[in-house]
Amino acid sequence: MSELLDFVALSLLPPWCWRVAADWLRRGDPSDLVVRRLLAARWGKEPDGVPALRSLAETAVGRAQAASITAIAWNDPDYPVALTTIADPPPVLWTRGRVAALSAPAVAIVGSRAASPYALSVAEQLAGDLAASGLVIVSGLARGVDSAAHRGALAAGGVTVAVLGSGVDVLYPPEHASLAKEIDRAGAVVSELVPGTEPMPWFFPRRNRIISGLSRAVVVIEAGEKSGSLITARCALDQGRDVLAVPGNVLSGRNRGAHALLKDGAKIVESADDILEELGMTRGAGVSGVRPPGAEDERGLTPRDPVLDCLVPGEAADLDEISERSGLGSSRLLPRLFELELQGLVRRAGGGRFIRIDRTC
Repeated sequence: MSELLDFVALSLLPPWCWRVAADWLRRGDPSDLVVRRLLAARWGKEPDGVPALRSLAETAVGRAQAASITAIAWNDPDYPVALTTIADPPPVLWTRGRVAALSAPAVAIVGSRAASPYALSVAEQLAGDLAASGLVIVSGLARGVDSAAHRGALAAGGVTVAVLGSGVDVLYPPEHASLAKEIDRAGAVVSELVPGTEPMPWFFPRRNRIISGLSRAVVVIEAGEKSGSLITARCALDQGRDVLAVPGNVLSGRNRGAHALLKDGAKIVESADDILEELGMTRGAGVSGVRPPGAEDERGLTPRDPVLDCLVPGEAADLDEISERSGLGSSRLLPRLFELELQGLVRRAGGGRFIRIDRTC
């Protein structure tokens, strides 16, 4: 509980602190030391800063518990590994619904709030087809493309995650409260903001880095030149995620932002197969596409797994270490680690680390 309060305290500090905090935490500094150091650097003349911040953190945790909201701290094994790889991961994710949905392979679908019927139809179709292939659909619960993507995933019996620009107990827009309840049953509604936080304009651009950070790829549908979806696309590029875009009507001007992405090299999307191909998957094949360890190839030989080979049983390693040893970049490494976890060959430790499970005992 003490460590959780430290991370909640970090989440209450200004966002510029989070990148610094992440650097210190990754090198192994204790969470309480990180809090004290940040307060001393910025508010050194306020000696009561730590107790006051901790009191606010306790209030936030109490409110979450009363509302059945789960707080997942950065060092918690349930914290999404994909999110630990971004420069400024949220110290805490406040979650409604199923925590496991946050760590499954995912694709983000984002786009215009004032979407055309064409864009809404495309978003629903793509989300449904991707969800049917085993991918989680991530979006922002906003009007337009976001809500269409969530509904498409649910209609296909799939899983979807909504990332909010408010506390998870303060739904915005309010007319999507029933949609959020549907998402809770199979997926999750999450926010980096403590429960009770009202939506503010500056929260939404920041939450976009979480939408892309949770995802292997971001698909943009009908984005104008100043669309917030382009912020998500830029975050995805900074984080090493794939960016794809759906072409639209060139006469209306509603899709100039997405067309600009296509001109800059984003992959064109005409169907879910284009997205699956970019991710190395095929429709209905699930997340895999890589032969499981121990399976024989057509010549009767058992291939070695580069990720398993570089992990020592019982010894935790972070993504940078595994990437360096295996020679795999993050875009290929994360999906492989997820597969190995599903196969029971590795498990997650706190802080974005993985441990190989020794199957000899």
